[in-house]
Amino acid sequence: MNLFRVADDYCRASSWKTLALVKFCLFFMGIIAGVLLARRWQRPAIAAAGAVFVATYIPLMAKFFRLWAGKET
Repeated sequence: MNLFRVADDYCRASSWKTLALVKFCLFFMGIIAGVLLARRWQRPAIAAAGAVFVATYIPLMAKFFRLWAGKET
């Protein structure tokens, strides 16, 4: 089975609480990885993480606000 199909099935079968736990798990895994990085790699890792955050946060929030605006009308 395709990995992305399995991930979609997992998301459909999960509640928002389960998905929040997955996000917490990944967040803290990232913190652990960041703490273990050599000092010379910390600044590039922070820059990459910041770029990925901005690139993903903007579309997620745009979708959220579009949904919110649609439900209020």
